[in-house]
Amino acid sequence: MDRLSRRVSVVLVIVTIGIVGLASLLLLGRPIPRILSTVGASVGGAPVGDPGAKPGPGPDTPEGPDPDPGRVALLELSRPDLLIIKTGTLDLQVDAVPAAVTEATDAIEALGGYVAGSEQTGDGDDVTASLTFRIPAERWTDALEALRGLALDVIAEHTGTEDVTGEVVDLRARIANLQATELALQGIMSQAKLISDVLEVQDELTHVRGEIEAATAERQRLEEQAAYSTLAVRFGVEPEPAVATVQERFDPATEVDQATANLVEILQALATAGIWFGIVWLPILLALGLVAFVSWLVLRRLRPGRPEGWAGSGVGG
Repeated sequence: MDRLSRRVSVVLVIVTIGIVGLASLLLLGRPIPRILSTVGASVGGAPVGDPGAKPGPGPDTPEGPDPDPGRVALLELSRPDLLIIKTGTLDLQVDAVPAAVTEATDAIEALGGYVAGSEQTGDGDDVTASLTFRIPAERWTDALEALRGLALDVIAEHTGTEDVTGEVVDLRARIANLQATELALQGIMSQAKLISDVLEVQDELTHVRGEIEAATAERQRLEEQAAYSTLAVRFGVEPEPAVATVQERFDPATEVDQATANLVEILQALATAGIWFGIVWLPILLALGLVAFVSWLVLRRLRPGRPEGWAGSGVGG
């Protein structure tokens, strides 16, 4: 019995050593560099299977794409500042329009802004000028105060904001993913041998490159609008008459178009009701009427007849 126990113990020790050795071989033989290169390709944009590869040229930086585009979303979410697009309008009453326009332009340029557009109408006391200023976002309040200081009276003022931080973060993450896809496709193309495969990959590369450029342009547009706010200012010697303001809001063509659209909607509703009545309800009503008529005939035939002798009997019999 002791010899049997010793043999069983030896067998268990040998089996345990074998399992441990096999597990060690599996762990040591695991392709760790390939796994790391795959992760790097999905995060940093390096081709799969090449851990030492560097990102290729791209549109985001002069040297190429971001060193680690996969971290863009995380970095952006931790930024304390927000991307806010600020817009506004001012209607100012001034002593002299030309002098006010010059002073306003100088004040905005001193704050780092510039004139994006201008328009002047009328002459003499009826002259009015409209200017569109682009102002650094951090100097927005200073610009409003400077322009208000040039006016005899602020006839109207309106400002608004739009937070585009999330949209820009999404665009940057999308660009990073597209750049990683582009690099992967470039690696596939370098290994393609058939012309058909090369053409297919080239089509995908063209499509991905177009999406990258479109997303980059949209991101740059939003960032530029957030960096420089837009302020439209009207200068006039006299405030704009209320009648003229109402007339500007009234657009006969728009009113006619809306009235026509409402009429078309009403006619469409009537036509729809007529179609439903003719196709659905009219056959149902006809069928119900036919059933009612047949039922009436059957009941009339089944009704008991009059008693015999009733018709010929008189009242005074």
